[in-house]
Amino acid sequence: MADTGWRNKTSITEFVLLGFGKVPELQILLFPLFLMIYMVTVAGNILIVVLVVADQHLHTPMYFFLGNLSCLETCYSSAILPRVLASLLTGDRTISVARCIAQFYFFASLAATECCLLSAMSYDRYLAVCKPLHYAALMDGRLCLQLAAGSWLSGSLATLIISCLMSQLTFCGLSEIDHFFCDFTPVIKLACSDTNLILVLDLLLASLCTLFPFLLTLLSYVYIIVTILRIPSTGGRQKAFSTCSSHLIVVTTFYGTIIIVYMLPKSDTLRDLNKVFSVFYSVLTPLINPLIYSLRNKEVKEALSRAIHKCVAFSRTQSSPASSFRLRTNQDDLN
Repeated sequence: MADTGWRNKTSITEFVLLGFGKVPELQILLFPLFLMIYMVTVAGNILIVVLVVADQHLHTPMYFFLGNLSCLETCYSSAILPRVLASLLTGDRTISVARCIAQFYFFASLAATECCLLSAMSYDRYLAVCKPLHYAALMDGRLCLQLAAGSWLSGSLATLIISCLMSQLTFCGLSEIDHFFCDFTPVIKLACSDTNLILVLDLLLASLCTLFPFLLTLLSYVYIIVTILRIPSTGGRQKAFSTCSSHLIVVTTFYGTIIIVYMLPKSDTLRDLNKVFSVFYSVLTPLINPLIYSLRNKEVKEALSRAIHKCVAFSRTQSSPASSFRLRTNQDDLN
């Protein structure tokens, strides 16, 4: 008994992320799969950011928010996937307590920021569809900056409070986290300090940064759908719905997987299923966002086409002087 009590009071300095270790056969397949997903995610989202910044036709509130979302998705996937890839490649699944809390901070702050940003984007679509005559006056550059800055700041500050409290906890006993990244609940379960305060604060801040933006997004789309149904012509309804269909798909995918992961009972039989759905919202959602907006959005496709034509024209202008120089050199040699 004394031996057990001493072991329980011994602090641990690192965790073991079990990840997908229960199925060793998957390790060989997961590394190239996750590597490809990460490369496509980063490339796709950076491409959208570049297009939004470089193309004058995309300098509108909707694409300003889309650029912010793509920048966020790049950081979001980079907070999780590089560590997962290193673990799959080397087999080292250990992570220090400090790095685990840091990973949680970046992941959770970006997730909270995405909730607020999606809410801001839904408000933008609400004004565009429901108040088209006042849209330009209401959604001006100043409001866009305020909504974007508020989204980033609220997510960062709320998670900073939780992360600071987590850093004050003492972890002892078991050091295994049955997940592939440091999420809040699996980490808190390993604490041997009093966690009542941090659990209450987490519930409160999660409600403010996740539930409240979700309700605003839901309310915006209720008004949008009602307004679209009142449009008499079929063509008008289709045109109005096309302006927000991409965003609606992103919102449904993001919140749908989050609700499944965090609302399902935490039983042993559903633990592996929760891990699979965690892959959906933490790995696949940043991947599908640029695909949805590029494949379903006419303006983005046109901007991409213009960028490709400019690159081709620039490469031709660069090669033309070299060709003419070689031609003049050959003529001089003949003379």
